[in-house]
Amino acid sequence: MSVQETQPPAMSGLRIGDTAPDFEARSTTGPVKLSAFRKRWLILFSHPADFTPVCTTEFVELSRRADDFAARDCALMALSVDSLFSHFAWLRLIRDRFDVEVRFPIVEDPTLVIGRAFGMVAAGDYDSATVRTTYFIDPKGVIRAMTCYPANVGRSIPEMLRTLDALQRVDAEGALAPANWTPGDALLRAPSHDLDDVYAAENGADWFYRDVPAKAPR
Repeated sequence: MSVQETQPPAMSGLRIGDTAPDFEARSTTGPVKLSAFRKRWLILFSHPADFTPVCTTEFVELSRRADDFAARDCALMALSVDSLFSHFAWLRLIRDRFDVEVRFPIVEDPTLVIGRAFGMVAAGDYDSATVRTTYFIDPKGVIRAMTCYPANVGRSIPEMLRTLDALQRVDAEGALAPANWTPGDALLRAPSHDLDDVYAAENGADWFYRDVPAKAPR
């Protein structure tokens, strides 16, 4: 398992707009390299531990919605400190209990090297028991959005899909997604930076607040 040294140092405080640190590691689907997912979207998400109730519900729901992410040309990749064989045993239990097969890769990070490179855990931490972080990484490898939940609160899979839809749509339209935006809603135009446009607007708000016509939802 390795993280490229050319990327930000451990616990550097990754932010939106940073390039996601590349790494190679073992996973439940074989060796993975983060940069191999370039040219498509990737959601990388960490979970505190295998065989925990909240994480189990997340993996069940993500697996059930895997086709929805794939339809958006987005791959899923999970990460935790547990070993590869722990992942295997947990996935078998999930299949037997919920009749769901988890087919996206789950990466092992027993030394926390990946978690530290992404700033999920501090340099002095010995486990990731409180980590439930999600990174939305675009086809160029740039982090476009991040969320972090406590260990006792599960992520919303519909919100993950909504965020992905919003990121993809604003890229395609060069527009902005307003509060509570969902596919099919109108977007907003980016405000003008030209004073002539400000003075030429029909009313005082038109230069910075205008809808983009809505398109049919996916």
